[in-house]
Amino acid sequence: MKFQGVLFFPVTPFAPDGSLDEERLARHIEAEVTAGAGGVFVACGTGEFHALTADELERATRVAVETTAGRVPVLAAAGGPTPVARDHAVRVARAGADGILLLPPYLVTAPQQGLVRYVEEVTAVTDLPVIFYQRGTARLTETTAAEIAALPKVVGLKDGHGDIERMHRIVRAVRALPDGQDFQFFNGLPTAEMTAPAYQGIGVGLYSSAVFAFAPEIALTFHRALGEGDEALLSTLLDEFYGPLVALRDEAPGYAVSLVKAGVTLRGLAVGGVRAPLLDPTPEHVARLAKLIDHGLEVVGA
Repeated sequence: MKFQGVLFFPVTPFAPDGSLDEERLARHIEAEVTAGAGGVFVACGTGEFHALTADELERATRVAVETTAGRVPVLAAAGGPTPVARDHAVRVARAGADGILLLPPYLVTAPQQGLVRYVEEVTAVTDLPVIFYQRGTARLTETTAAEIAALPKVVGLKDGHGDIERMHRIVRAVRALPDGQDFQFFNGLPTAEMTAPAYQGIGVGLYSSAVFAFAPEIALTFHRALGEGDEALLSTLLDEFYGPLVALRDEAPGYAVSLVKAGVTLRGLAVGGVRAPLLDPTPEHVARLAKLIDHGLEVVGA
């Protein structure tokens, strides 16, 4: 399972009564796959994995699989307590996913060998390829990362910490493995475009784009400029769109998710608000987001 292009992490739409809105999720996914997504990661961080029931996770995965109809790979999240993560892995496989994004164990700060054990125990219940997401309580050394990368079903590592030096050591350690050249690394920081040039410099070319969920025109233009080395366009987009977006994102915890959801609604698909413990953006912040989107679209000529 190899990825190219911009990786799409859909939001999870909720109906007015708070239930999972499968029809709007299907419309959301169809629109962005048609726009050119390189892969769909459903019910993950941007999709409020933390707030979904196991049944909702399975249903959302099935919607994504049926909607994409094999056009791009579909991955879904598993994570939390080990028995829960194992149940998630079984459910997303049953729903037809092509792979799993394995999130960290819940709350506890584990020793390095405990993290290896966690990945081993979750991957034991599935034949699907797994990408391990290091963030929060999961912080790998290069030795541990290489040990996890050598596990038979682990095909990738996504970084959500942003420690460039540590990540560079991890990349080099994994690449030194017998099959290390085929292993895939992903930049998983919020608003990953802000750090994409730096990650590209250490050999991490793939990244998840939250912006793609509501402004694929901007996200695709940035990705193309990055690939072509168009420094002028990159600078303009970073200075005039992504930088201000990050400043707005940092106004409140959880805006990395709730602003994306507000952006999808602003672009014409009402997907509802976020579930607790997150909060929806204030009217003032939604207005600022709307202006940013309009300006970003103007910059890319959309």
